Amino acid sequence: MNDGLGDPSRDPAAGAFSTRRAVERYIGALNRHDRDEIAACVTPGFHNEHTSAAGVSVRGRDAYRERLASFLAGFEDLRYEVEDLLVDGDRAAVPYRMTFRYGGTPVSIRGMFRFRVSDGLIDHRVDYWDGAEFERQTGKR
Repeated sequence: MNDGLGDPSRDPAAGAFSTRRAVERYIGALNRHDRDEIAACVTPGFHNEHTSAAGVSVRGRDAYRERLASFLAGFEDLRYEVEDLLVDGDRAAVPYRMTFRYGGTPVSIRGMFRFRVSDGLIDHRVDYWDGAEFERQTGKR
């Protein structure tokens, strides 16, 4: 009987390590504002899902890369500060504080990412943040 020990595809610790590395690489790329680097962290079928009405959900690496141009331009000096990184196999949850300038106004919003990772790349990201808090801080709807 093969218990899967030593086989990274069946080793839960190796899977969690791969997930952690993929998420850390992705958040690092976001903080460096490099569209190509960010897009290289996601699968071709990537699903970027936003729960906030102010967010824009997209499917596919190419569509995501294209969307990043306006996102990074609108959220100047974007920075995600990770509060915690919880990993369970191919899934991760990351509470964060996002800071940026929007139209010159400094903004700070807490939120949470939920990730699913496949073969070392982000396959699905759900982003939870409070659109009303964005409106309160910026005066924009």
